Amino acid sequence: MSDPSGNAAFPPPQAEAIRAALAADRAGTLQQISALSREYEGIVAANALVAIDDEHDPEGASTAFERAHVAALLYQAREHLHDLDQALERWEAGDYGRCERCGEPIPAGRLEVRPAARTCVRCASAAR
Repeated sequence: MSDPSGNAAFPPPQAEAIRAALAADRAGTLQQISALSREYEGIVAANALVAIDDEHDPEGASTAFERAHVAALLYQAREHLHDLDQALERWEAGDYGRCERCGEPIPAGRLEVRPAARTCVRCASAAR
């Protein structure tokens, strides 16, 4: 059951700190996505101005690598945002901090390091 003042599984000061950490992480991730999107668009725009033949142009390989690198970082940031949104949904439902596999509480230390964690360390290790 959801508690309107926070997640009932945590004492109020800790609950507020967790909620603030999730919100701050989400805001930072949105800023990162915005910056990476601008960088990616800049790379694409710069390449559109010049006829680049990646196979024969000495700069082509590094340009392709740079574009792929930024695209990979953007993908990771979007995945992290999705994970944070799911964590916030679990928070609202009152399920935040419980392992999705075994149902046991996720240790506070793990949640501090990975606020969007969905599994406890034992279940995360077993999944590998």
